Amino acid sequence: MTGSLISPRVDYASDPARSRGRFQIEPESRNRTPFQRDRDRIIHASAFRRLKMKTQVFVAHEGDHFRTRLTHSLEVAQIARSAARTLGLDEDLAEALALAHDLGHPPFGHAGEDQLDECMEAFGGFDHNAQTLRVVTRLEQRYPTFDGLNLTFETLEGLIKHNGPVLKNGKRMQDLPQAFLDFEHLEQLDLDTYAGPEAQVAALSDDIAYNNHDIDDGLSAGLFTIEDIKDVPLVGRIFHQVQKDYPLLDRQRIIAEAVRRLIGVWIDDLTAETSRRAKRLNPKSVEAVRNLKEPLVAFSEKLDAEQKELRRFLMERMYRHYKVNRKRSQAKRILKELFGLFLSEPDTLPPPWNETAQQMTKDARARVVCDYIAGMTDNYAIDEHRRLFNLDAMI
Repeated sequence: MTGSLISPRVDYASDPARSRGRFQIEPESRNRTPFQRDRDRIIHASAFRRLKMKTQVFVAHEGDHFRTRLTHSLEVAQIARSAARTLGLDEDLAEALALAHDLGHPPFGHAGEDQLDECMEAFGGFDHNAQTLRVVTRLEQRYPTFDGLNLTFETLEGLIKHNGPVLKNGKRMQDLPQAFLDFEHLEQLDLDTYAGPEAQVAALSDDIAYNNHDIDDGLSAGLFTIEDIKDVPLVGRIFHQVQKDYPLLDRQRIIAEAVRRLIGVWIDDLTAETSRRAKRLNPKSVEAVRNLKEPLVAFSEKLDAEQKELRRFLMERMYRHYKVNRKRSQAKRILKELFGLFLSEPDTLPPPWNETAQQMTKDARARVVCDYIAGMTDNYAIDEHRRLFNLDAMI
């Protein structure tokens, strides 16, 4: 075996030795870099463990083989590490961001997020990226001298700027979700610039993972067939090629091989396009990456167009499928009823949530109720709703 799969570190990679540090001063670890320490704190967080029973499209009890937020986060981390290694970036920071990016998601995927945002409309709204910030700066309570995980500037910045600069297209501070504004150091995170390159890699690794596992899960659930997807650009070509290469292969292995190849295509495109941009834009430091007028990390125009066609297919054939719509409707009713009850009767919350909520104004109580519900797993939300609204549960 010859050659190396690890590219030399580039000038614009985030350097853990030059991290901008933590907002709460702590002694440095003797055997881990700051970014490795961030990754470890995320993995040990309660919110990270709860991702195992939070889902994206399917509800947790519908099957053991569909992706959960936890398995999705692990897939994103694997992709992010691979891409960061190829590009000569800091793998640990990319991995930490990938593992943490979904910590703020409520139960029941995007249906849960939409419902909580509706419930919180009069109280500052709900946004899962903002809730992730709230989780890692306030809600995790594991350490003796501070709330949250006290992550580095680079990790916090990457979580907040998962979708690019926060203050863009005329958006002002007062337009941001309340959960962002509640963070006292928010303005120090350079909200009008891009995140560092590792955060950009983690964000697009998220796209790669969910595009491909939604193909896998949709086929496994019978929402569409291999024949249905053959007209989708790129995806159809790959499935056709796998069937040509292995004409006797069973359906399950065809799907697995096609998805494996597709992930490879996406990663290769991301690293190639990013390398092209790096040559054209020539950033000399991580700060230069942040201050570019466009993202450094990107897909090619061709792949981006093909990706949009895939999303249109998935929207029509999967996300709006009547079976998914039924589960979405059920999920929204569950969270709406739980929110209404806890807000009007805070003494029905379990301790210590009830002690806190009963002493608050309605506006402040709404955020506590939102935090409690957002932290639930799918199964816990279903069980909690059954306990509170099903009279048979009292017998």
